[in-house]
Amino acid sequence: MFASPSLPSSVDLCSSGFLGFPRRSNQMAKIQASLHSQADVDSFERTHQEFVELIKKAPALRAAASKKLLGLTQELKQENFNNNGTGLDPFEEMRCRFLTFKNEQFLKNSERFESLAEAQVPKFMVIACADSRVCPSTILGFQPGDAFTIRNIANLVPPFENGLSETSAALEFAVNFLEVENIFIIGHSCCGGIKALMSMEEECNSSSFIEGWVAIGKPAKSCIKATAVNLSFDQQCKHCEKESVNKSMLNLLTYPWIEKRVSQGKLRIHGGYYDFVDCTFEKWCLQYKASGEEGNHGSMRDHLYWC
Repeated sequence: MFASPSLPSSVDLCSSGFLGFPRRSNQMAKIQASLHSQADVDSFERTHQEFVELIKKAPALRAAASKKLLGLTQELKQENFNNNGTGLDPFEEMRCRFLTFKNEQFLKNSERFESLAEAQVPKFMVIACADSRVCPSTILGFQPGDAFTIRNIANLVPPFENGLSETSAALEFAVNFLEVENIFIIGHSCCGGIKALMSMEEECNSSSFIEGWVAIGKPAKSCIKATAVNLSFDQQCKHCEKESVNKSMLNLLTYPWIEKRVSQGKLRIHGGYYDFVDCTFEKWCLQYKASGEEGNHGSMRDHLYWC
């Protein structure tokens, strides 16, 4: 392991090669030449780890080192693309993205990540669809530690009486142990799960896992079939994508420990809808009604459009 050096303030750490990297004019050739065998790769990785430990001991190096490493990562990525003509192997591209995250976020915000290593205290639980086009962190800018997230087909919440599911387990952990302050259910456009729901026969005894799961949304489907009978199938699906969020919001109140925290004002329930065709977002929330009041346990209010 390297010893932490004494650093003259007048030294340009990146351009001088002080950090152990060659000057920009010949750095690519030297790096490529060093990676001709697995043994050399292993040696390179060990050196990289020692370098990471060094900059942890010398915080003044972090910004300069991060900038330098990011530059090298981008150059290696471009060089790989130029060599094979078809772009990077998917996992090599993933590795580059990870190193970019490490150098641009993890090392530059080490105190925050050290705190997150001790515990998580998210204010949000997010329930979103597993659709690859709908990433809550990308769309809404959640950072590590901001949101406890579960993603399933069609972002559905089963009622409490349905029993065990990974979604109900996540709800129990988020509400009872993490004590989140908000549950945010996010639907989206062109949802395949909702399309499957709307296409199902009324008396469906299929062994399909998908149909068995999306059947949770049947109350939303029935509502849309009754009120939007004159609309096209695609339009009905779009309405059901939103109505299923409303029904899932009400399903949350069937969990005794969720209703208790909502009634105490310690937990709020929100709905959202992301249209990735035109990149718009709708947001609303549930107004709780205590048991015994006329009607169901909640109504939707404060509908906002983020365009």
